[in-house]
Order: sequence, then structure tokens, then C-alpha cells
Amino acid sequence: MTRSQRPQVEPAPDKPDLRPLLGESQLRTLRRYGTEHRVVDGEILFADGDQTYDMIVVLEGGVEIVEHLGQPDQLVIIAYGPREFLGEMSLLTGQSVYLSAVATSDGLVLRIPAAQVKVIMSEEPDLSELILRAFLLRHSRLTNLGSGLVLVGSRFDADTRRLLEVFARNRLSSRWLELEGSPDAEALLRDLDVPIAELPIVMLPGGSLLRNPSSLILLDALGLAEAPSEDRSEVCDLLVVGGGPAGLAAAVYGASEGLSTTLAEDTALGGQAGTSTRIENYLGFPAGLSGEELAARAVLQAQKFGVRVKLGASAIALSSRGGLHQTVFDDGETVTANSVIIATGARYNRLPLDRLPDFEGVGVYYAATQMEAKACSGGPVVIVGGGNSAGQAALYLARTSTEVRIVIRGQSLASSMSRYLINQIERHARIHISPRTEVTGLVGEQKLEGVDLRDNASNETSTLPICGLFVFIGANPCTGWLDGQLAEDGHGFLLTGADIPADRHERTDVTPLVLETSRPGIFCVGDVRSRSIKRVAAAVGEGSMAVRLVFERLEAAGLAMADSPGVE
Repeated sequence: MTRSQRPQVEPAPDKPDLRPLLGESQLRTLRRYGTEHRVVDGEILFADGDQTYDMIVVLEGGVEIVEHLGQPDQLVIIAYGPREFLGEMSLLTGQSVYLSAVATSDGLVLRIPAAQVKVIMSEEPDLSELILRAFLLRHSRLTNLGSGLVLVGSRFDADTRRLLEVFARNRLSSRWLELEGSPDAEALLRDLDVPIAELPIVMLPGGSLLRNPSSLILLDALGLAEAPSEDRSEVCDLLVVGGGPAGLAAAVYGASEGLSTTLAEDTALGGQAGTSTRIENYLGFPAGLSGEELAARAVLQAQKFGVRVKLGASAIALSSRGGLHQTVFDDGETVTANSVIIATGARYNRLPLDRLPDFEGVGVYYAATQMEAKACSGGPVVIVGGGNSAGQAALYLARTSTEVRIVIRGQSLASSMSRYLINQIERHARIHISPRTEVTGLVGEQKLEGVDLRDNASNETSTLPICGLFVFIGANPCTGWLDGQLAEDGHGFLLTGADIPADRHERTDVTPLVLETSRPGIFCVGDVRSRSIKRVAAAVGEGSMAVRLVFERLEAAGLAMADSPGVE
């Protein structure tokens, strides 16, 4: 690929949030966490492919962030000067570096190791807010530019669509070269001598290549996943299965109260809420916050309190014996715990449409993140569903789409969506609502070109040209791995507390606690729980509440620590 074939980089906006200038007091604080180094013109401070990198504060001189350093398509992304700092979200998540930093003159820099940056994030509130905001904005800009990973694959291949979902859910900056429509893809395959039978491939920072990797192998190669524990005999106090808001809250509260805690998530931390572009009714954030920001803050807290995060592996089996619970994961590891909190959530239902699998991930989406918005930019989209997730998606997609049409079977949004979202939607010129309407078909050959709609009031049908269909309808609980061991309601959601029928109690001498399942010591929180309230604040509340109940159950079994959670 030549430079002309790469996305053109616009000059970085000179805005305080993206390139904040540090004050003297802030510099004095940062010096406590790092060391000063003299640099010379052309010196490489970190390079793509490095497993970790330091946060760099420019004290004298200048530094450029460069993509594909030393290659024909080398590209300068942004330049920094005195009192500005380098870094983005990968520094906090541990992802390997996919850009290089090069000094543009002799100068002086302050190097702060990644471990110390995390200390700053937990102990310096003002700097923490400044750094996190800048990192999030920079990551968003890099995602728009398509910097980072390169995926080559066919839109008709299930593994290509799987990897696209992993990229989107984990907010990995990337570029997709579609086999059917990209000359760059063909040229790259020739250069790499990769046969089509080995697709999809992922090009990693530093030039290494993965051929149709599993999600775990990909995340491990990027430094985001942890290898299975070699000590299978270790027993942790608490295992949390599921990394959405409920699971993250449970892990943070459990670890902060002294429980040895493992958090396991199969796809991406943050869950469905992590894909929300703006949550405006979450207490304490009057301007709202994105799901990515919520997840990032929660993960930093989890790391601060010592939570072991197990990412990229799915739970496949559960068993219990002698008061201990064993959860088997598809990477071969078995985690044994005194208590388990299930927070596996639910997945949106699929529309009963012909050829739906052909377009999932490449025209039909179940989340509206920056990557999906980028794929549909400049064209009309349809959203199916009338809940808050649909409303948040509509407002976000309306920024870059020519038209957003919300399709619902009901008469209005009033019965399923928060009023603050309805008010914004009604005022937005690009958003339109089609009540009493259903999607009945998909139109397109090589790509999704439109949908067939039926007006159920008039029984009239029409075809609407679109470039993206977003589905937010109903949900199926992620409980298949439990194999029916725990009591469920008629829809497969887990029953807890007083909702459990007496004949489903595994121990008649134990009364289930409020969020406890039919098996003592196993709790359930969030969307996977029957009759749960589908709101982020409710999920966080349940996660923290469940930890208090865990202590009660451990105390009853004589296993709890002397210090149980107190009042905050």
C-alpha cells in the first residue's frame, strides 16, 4: 500500500482536551513518578510492536507520533511540544504499541512507566481526569483514522465477522481490507504470500501475522489477555463471570473488601453498556459519559484493588462439591472459588430474516460503537427497537448518518424508552420514527443495500435504501453453559431469592439470599437475572450488593474473613 492509499490524516485539532498543556504544579507532581532523560533528534522513544511503553512528557524539544515508521507509507499522526504528554488508552489497558514516537529535535523528556501511570490514575484525581480524557479522545481519533491492526478477510466469512466483533467490542483501533472490494487486500496478500484459504489474517504491530486466530489468541498477542493459570489447585474467594457493569462492580467491591477476586469475561470488558456512546442518566455525571469511559474507569479500579482479569475465555461448565464451585473455561482452565457471581448478561434477539447471517457484522449490527458508525458514515441507517439502547444508538448515529429511522412494532416509544432520550429524538431533524412497523427482508448482494418494511396498520410494504441495520430487540440470557443446573424462569433468566420455587432449592435447610440462585454460594446480578431492571445504575448496584451477600454466605459457612464490609 502506498501513502496515497492510506486514510489522509487531518491536522490534530488544537483543543485542550486532546492536547492539554500541563501547568507547573502538574509537572512537579508528574516528576515524582518518572525520570528525566535527554533525547537527540531522531531518537525513537518507543516503536510499534513494543509490548509496553512509557508515558512521555515533553519538557524541551518536540516528538512526533508516526505510523509505519521507516516504511514507504510512513505517516505522521500528530506532533507534541513542551508541556504536552504522549499516550492513549493502550497504555492503561496493556495493549502492545502500534505507533512509534520519534524525537524531532534534541530535547528533554520525562518518562513515566505504565505501572506508575496507573498509580497516578488512582492517587492523583485532577491529573487522572486530565489524562483519561485525553487518552479517550486520542483513541477515538486513531480509530477514525484506521490506525493499528489490519484485518484482511471476506465479508462472507464467519471468522472475519467474529474478528470484527472482537475489534469493535474491545474498542481496538483497526482497518479492515475487504477481500471482495479492496485492491489493497489483493496486493497485501501477494506481498505476504498468503493463500485465500488461510484468511482471515490479522497484521499486528511490528509486522507479525496471525492466521485466523481465535479471540483468545488475538487478545493474548496484543497483551490484553492473561494465559491460563498454571496452579489449578488455587482457590479464590470470589469468581465473577461476566464483565459488564454488574460484573465489574462486583469485582471492584469484592477485591476492595479483601476477597481474592477473579473476573472472567469472554469478549470485552464493559458488556453491552460498554458499547453505549452516551449514558446521560447515570448519577454523578450530569454531562453524561460513554460506555467506554465507564468501562475504562471500572477496569482501572479493578486493577487498583488487585482483581485478576481473565479475558477472552468463555465459561463452558459449572460444578460444585463440598462448598466449592468449579467453573471450566474453553481455554482449558478451571477456576475454583468459594463463591461465584454470575453476570453473563443477555444478547439481543436476532430478526427472523433470510440471509441474516450473511450480513451480521458487515451491515447488520447489535451495537453502535465508533467502528459501526464509521462503517455506515454518510448513509441512512435503520434501528429496530424502542429501548434506551436503541435511543442512545439513534442519537449517536445521527451525527454521521444522513438519516436514522427507528422502527418499532408499538404505537410509540413512551412505554420503553426514558423520557430524556425521547425528547432529544423528537427534536432531532435526522431521526424519524416508524411505529407499528416491522423489517421483513434484507436487500443486497455483495453488501446490505436496503430493508423491506411492512406497515402493520395499513399492511403496506416498502423498500428503504440503507447502509446499516441496527437491532436492539428483546434479549436471550447467556446461561447455556449452566446446562439448566440453576433455577430459571420461563425465558431462561436465572431466578434468585424469594422467586425460586421451593422444589428447586438445592438445600432445603438454606434460605436463598436476595440475589442468590438455587445453589447456595452462587449469586446472579445484572441482565441475566430474572426481573432485573435494565439500567446501568441498577446493574452496578446489584453487583456491589451481591458482594455483601457473599460475605453473609461465607460467614454462615465459616469461611469469611474477620472484617466484613461495613458502611461506606
